[in-house]
Amino acid sequence: MHAVTFEWSILIALAGAVVARPVSSVLGRHTGWAISLIPLFIFVSIFLHVAQVAGGEVLFSQLSWVPSLGVELAFRLDGFSLLFALLITGIGTLVTIYAGAYFAEKPSGELGRFLSLIMLFMTAMLGTVLSDNLIVMFVFWELTSLASFLLIGFDGHKEAARKSALQSLIVTGGGGLVLFAGIVVIGMTLGTFSFTEVLARSDELVASPWAGTIAVLVMIGAFTKSAQFPFHFWLPNAMAAPTPASAYLHSATMVKLGVFLLARFDGVFAEMPAYGHTLVVVGSLTMIVAALQALRAEGFKAVLAQSTVASLGILVMLIGLTGEVAAVATVGFILAHALYKAALFFCAGTAIHATGEASLNRLGGLARFLPITAVAAVLASLSMAGLPPFVGFISKEYLFEAQLANDWNIIPIAVAVLVNAVMVGVAGVVSIRPFYFKPERVSEVHHGETAGLLIGPMLLAAGGILIGLVPAPAAQWLIGPAASALYGQPIDVSFSLWHGLTPMLFLSALVVSIGALIVIKWTQIHTALKSFDHAYGFLGDRFYHGALNGVLGAARISTQTLQNGDQHRYTTIVLLTVIAGLVIAFFAAPSGDFLAGEGDIRISVALVLLLTVVGAGATIVVRSLIAGLVSVGIVGFGSAVIFMLNGAPDLALTQIAVETLIVILMTAVLLRLPSRTRHSRTVSERRRDGLIAGGFAAVMFVALASIGVTPVDLRLSEYFGETSYLEAYGRNVVNVILVDYRAIDTLGEIAVVAIATIAAWGLLRGAIKPLRTKE
Repeated sequence: MHAVTFEWSILIALAGAVVARPVSSVLGRHTGWAISLIPLFIFVSIFLHVAQVAGGEVLFSQLSWVPSLGVELAFRLDGFSLLFALLITGIGTLVTIYAGAYFAEKPSGELGRFLSLIMLFMTAMLGTVLSDNLIVMFVFWELTSLASFLLIGFDGHKEAARKSALQSLIVTGGGGLVLFAGIVVIGMTLGTFSFTEVLARSDELVASPWAGTIAVLVMIGAFTKSAQFPFHFWLPNAMAAPTPASAYLHSATMVKLGVFLLARFDGVFAEMPAYGHTLVVVGSLTMIVAALQALRAEGFKAVLAQSTVASLGILVMLIGLTGEVAAVATVGFILAHALYKAALFFCAGTAIHATGEASLNRLGGLARFLPITAVAAVLASLSMAGLPPFVGFISKEYLFEAQLANDWNIIPIAVAVLVNAVMVGVAGVVSIRPFYFKPERVSEVHHGETAGLLIGPMLLAAGGILIGLVPAPAAQWLIGPAASALYGQPIDVSFSLWHGLTPMLFLSALVVSIGALIVIKWTQIHTALKSFDHAYGFLGDRFYHGALNGVLGAARISTQTLQNGDQHRYTTIVLLTVIAGLVIAFFAAPSGDFLAGEGDIRISVALVLLLTVVGAGATIVVRSLIAGLVSVGIVGFGSAVIFMLNGAPDLALTQIAVETLIVILMTAVLLRLPSRTRHSRTVSERRRDGLIAGGFAAVMFVALASIGVTPVDLRLSEYFGETSYLEAYGRNVVNVILVDYRAIDTLGEIAVVAIATIAAWGLLRGAIKPLRTKE
């Protein structure tokens, strides 16, 4: 193991998010090229560690953050996180260049805003894959959900973008909360949030009674992030994002985070067969549903999106398998998919950008106008189809080998064959129809090819064929170390194009044959499946909207019942809740004395207490509002006097100030009300209220009286008393605690009040303007 600082890579990406907008105002359409230097620099810097990682080293960086809670800014670079970091920054570099050309004719502020969000997204992704502390990882995990929400809803003036962004945030954010529960249980079980320690103590975790609960919570969090069934519906709707964001989202970033997490925890739950079996089943279901949806889709990006969901299902299924071959197949497929899927989304974006048309049924003949884009699309599609000599062919061979090596029956293999055949069909359709088929109507080409639009798809497509032709370097420096990190032991990867006449080659040939037939019969299959829209709707958006409407309906009923504007009901609910909570606490407490012993009380304090009780009683019986206000004031000022008599003058002054303000405000309000009130409730209602008030008084009396016999650890109080003057130079211990020892807490409270004040001012300002206009 070797120590090295990795914070800089995340901080530099964050700096890119900060400077993107100011830079765009200066450089305009060239901003994409300038900002791309940031992820390129990070890519090169991380790549310099390839030799160390390939040699078996694990690089660590650690900075204490909240040590009392076991939270540290700890980062870990092994073969698996190295692969993801290179994909995130490498494809991120191409996305920023592509975005500069894609937004060239739009205002520079729009490009700057988009690049700022992309760099924020990159920051969150790097933080997630490099984190070695589970709490820190969760923080970055949730930041990816927030960043994707902003990217999907980038065109906020469109209703579809707003709805899709909200859907992604609800699904992935909700899954993140479930994941957080799992992380908390891990910390409670093992006493650590370090993933390295969790991995080392996996036997202890699996043996605990919480192992099953933790596994379920982790899987749910990952399934929502990687769009696994039944959470698969949000990802295709994320196509509302601009194409550069879609390319980044679907190839190397957020949608693979769930896969990343499942693969990481595969080493932890290796001794739990149910974990792997669940992944195989869920992955297979996702593959089937997504493949059917891909055959039904019409839009260029929509077809690619559904194929991404199917690919994620394949990856989840592979993680559920065991053995070295499964680890190699997982890593190989991650790499191959990132290369061809980003390239295809770039090509789709260029075609849509050039014509303004997104439907595959209306696109065609674009090879004449976008020849280089057409070539890149064909090359990327050949890799997606799993044809030699592309890296997609090698990864598909390993996929079938991993399945054959495990003790599964023929059903998962048949599912993989059919789903991969659909992938071949999708690859053929998206590369042939838009560029070489004669369209139903000729689309006008408004924009041509530029260097910014071409460099990304061409480099990625070339990378797919280069790794396929010369796989040894990638196997030695990337795939081998990543697979070894997943498997937990060194793996000697023989990543070659030709494996001889094997069952895997036969299955690959079968996949291509069925896929070719799907390409030929695409229109008939598409038309036939469209007739089942009602059934597919239940598996997709209808499931989400039904659940969402159920939650909103329950919230509506709850609001109408509990928060209907009736102050009497609010008070009743609060008092009953306190009564119930204290009664439960009394019965749950260990047996012993509840009430404090007798003690002396000064006559002055007794008189003030008596006056306060009289004021409280008068408040109940008087009919005059002014008299009632005076009675309330007696209670408040009496409390202030009690504080003063017991040696707390600062607290007494605070009470007097607050009470005076309350009296003034209430007097101003009462001037607009009748001077006397009538009883608005029946006798039975008043009796009920009296019982509630009496019960509340009783439990509060017992609770306060019990404090005197409750053991209290005085070390902290003694520390504050001894050090307030010596270290903080203040004689008033309470003030010192507020402004020195708890200065951050006090600052937070001030910030909350300030935010609330600003929000109220904004609301009132908006309401006052129309009134002034009418005047």
